[in-house]
Amino acid sequence: MQYFKPEAPYFVGDCMPFFHDGTFHLYWLVDENHHQAKGGLGGHQWAHASTHDLIDWVHHPLAIACTEEWEGSICTGSTFYHDGTYYGYYATRMPDRTEKLSLAVSTDGITFAKTLPNPFAVPGAGYRPQHYRDPFVFVDETTGEFNMLVTAAIQDYPLYGLGGCLLRLTSRDLKKWDVAEPFLIPGSQPGHGSIPECPDYFKWHDWYYLVFGLDGVAHYRMSRQPHGPWLRPPVDTFDGSTLAAVMKTAAFTGDRRLGVAFLNARKDNKDDGQRIYAGNAVFREIFQHADGTLGTKFPAEMSPAHGDPLALSFAPLTSGATGDGSCVQIDALEGLEAGMITGVPRNAHITVTVTPQAPTAAIGLWLRGSGALASGYQLRCLPYERRVTLNQQVLTCVDGLDQPFQLDIILKDDIIDVCVDNRRCVIDRCPELSGNCLFLCVENGAVNFADLRIFPLA
Repeated sequence: MQYFKPEAPYFVGDCMPFFHDGTFHLYWLVDENHHQAKGGLGGHQWAHASTHDLIDWVHHPLAIACTEEWEGSICTGSTFYHDGTYYGYYATRMPDRTEKLSLAVSTDGITFAKTLPNPFAVPGAGYRPQHYRDPFVFVDETTGEFNMLVTAAIQDYPLYGLGGCLLRLTSRDLKKWDVAEPFLIPGSQPGHGSIPECPDYFKWHDWYYLVFGLDGVAHYRMSRQPHGPWLRPPVDTFDGSTLAAVMKTAAFTGDRRLGVAFLNARKDNKDDGQRIYAGNAVFREIFQHADGTLGTKFPAEMSPAHGDPLALSFAPLTSGATGDGSCVQIDALEGLEAGMITGVPRNAHITVTVTPQAPTAAIGLWLRGSGALASGYQLRCLPYERRVTLNQQVLTCVDGLDQPFQLDIILKDDIIDVCVDNRRCVIDRCPELSGNCLFLCVENGAVNFADLRIFPLA
């Protein structure tokens, strides 16, 4: 399921992972032609796949489908289990583009039946009717009360362009819901990005976490209390990519937690930064640092299958580069020095340990390169700036780039996915270049690339 996409013209939209009784469920919005179905309303429906081990997956029939003409889209929501029943809460987008809350229930998490009334809730006074979606349900362990977080927008907010919030509703029976108050008003930049979408909430090792999207990018807050106050960590996003959208999380066996997002497609399949809705599923393993902040890495079980490492030759491009296909030393105390490995398959898994041996300005791996450093997708590690860049995507506040660190790189079709030292990830779509060279570059420093291995994907 890593990088999964159904057959054209369908794509993976918002993902809604859920874990119960040893089974990891992935509900996701099946998208047709990038939100163009039903006159642009979306026409989305809940698709479903499940697994016990993240390796073998079962694809099920649609969990919640459009069955009425007035259902413009079965939008994002969440699954909640209580007393033998799976509750599938979602938003329905109406033909007039207003949004209302709906519910379907199931006894097995596979076959859902919509309940009446449908929809069951509409925005109340003081909230804009165009934003009432993404319901997420959790129970307050201190009171036993059920809580629902809903993407909403305050009608007359005192700051122009703001007022997007996560509205909190409460219930005692999971059917009748009362509006409480805004749970969080993030106060982001004016415009669409100020509305927090697709909330997620969980407790993990004495910390409470609140996850939400701003303009598609997942952010999180943390607190010692179930309802806040919510602390913003120095790095409050999971991945550095603006293309990996709407990440939501779920527990997994062994006190683990997984995040699932979708990788947006590129407009006209061009590498120009413009994105359009829906694409491929992207999985991350989320882990917790000692201070409660969160990091991401590749789930070990979900790396694409590959063959044995290839024996490829190394050629220096400048006098400061020496080595072979598995260990390269580059000394570039002044300017830039580089070498290359040729014969790299288009679809490959690359691993390497990078050891800066002197203060170094930039460490580069050019992927799918050609010529003598003529072209390639640049993966750059910038120790002074504490940044990692992949093509047009950026990771900030990356400590430890002046110490030995590992890079784990997946090249698959038009996707390049990178994990930095098993703690930060960045992904991008790179559809245009197809060279077979891997360039290793160093600017103003000295670096050893050790245990370099290149595996062809099966």
